[in-house]
Amino acid sequence: MGDGRAPLPPSRMSWTALTHPPDTLAILALALAIEAAAGYPDALYKALGHPVTWIGALIGRLDGWLNRGSDRARRVKGVAALVLLVGVVAAASLGLTVLAALTGPIAGMLAIALLCATLPAQRSLHRHVARVAEDLRGQGLVGGRVAVSMIVGRDPETLDEAGICRAAIESLAENFSDGIVAPAFWIGLAGLPGGAVYKAVNTADSMIGHRTPRHAAFGWAAARFDDLVNLPASRLSAALILAAATLHRNASARGALAAIRRDAGQHRSPNAGWPEAAMAGALGLRLAGPRVYGGTRVADAWMGDGRAEAGPADVERALALYRTACAMLWVLTAAGAVLMLAV
Repeated sequence: MGDGRAPLPPSRMSWTALTHPPDTLAILALALAIEAAAGYPDALYKALGHPVTWIGALIGRLDGWLNRGSDRARRVKGVAALVLLVGVVAAASLGLTVLAALTGPIAGMLAIALLCATLPAQRSLHRHVARVAEDLRGQGLVGGRVAVSMIVGRDPETLDEAGICRAAIESLAENFSDGIVAPAFWIGLAGLPGGAVYKAVNTADSMIGHRTPRHAAFGWAAARFDDLVNLPASRLSAALILAAATLHRNASARGALAAIRRDAGQHRSPNAGWPEAAMAGALGLRLAGPRVYGGTRVADAWMGDGRAEAGPADVERALALYRTACAMLWVLTAAGAVLMLAV
């Protein structure tokens, strides 16, 4: 018996084939490999920008146009802004998928894989976190604070060496989830439209999903929806970090599992605690905890029960786990594509 899918003409393919597994898993495996190898070229960024900058520009316009009035009005307008943002991004990405489908099976899948490769950030995340350890060693606290300020929002001048290293490792763990695993999850589920819509929601949360006087009401919908769409990836990210720890002598899978069970639910974020707890337990560290944002001390719970005195070597251990977890994500994706194609 067949799988219910009509055969595709040799000269072209249906756009639906590019938005449903197993095709999307094959596209994702290719996209992850392309991004890991090449990242997003600086020359391309200078010439065209990046999808996140385009999405950010639209969010900025919506914020300027709609974010006014009473708190009730701002909340309603924030919902409308999110719906409009998702609609525009979904329509644009679906249009690109349709155009790609018209070019033929191989060309279409390659075109969509190249577009999807702009959504995860394996290479750039590794580069930014590695720079923290490098600059700490080469330039001391001043260099380390500058480097870590590129990836975290807390006040860098309040951080000593251990605080800088913990911040870098926390950022690595959290961004592994929402910057890599989450877009991969949604690409695998729904192709380019799935990944692009996820990225739009995540960017909206980072721009307007803050509990500030301006955005507490207007960004409410973006923040809550971001929590929802990140939920599956946060759990998968923790599982990947735990699995990666089984392959490293200087990491503890048992410690990762214990920290996830004990601490993940104590984080103020419903999702960030999972990969952070997994990374903390695997490395024998304490992450998160009290920190300072914009002069305000935030009393977050600790993730992990190890030592708080982290150093550049711990950042490098975290990066090793991260590389293994990224490789495992690719293997899972490729295996899933092969399995689904074989059924």
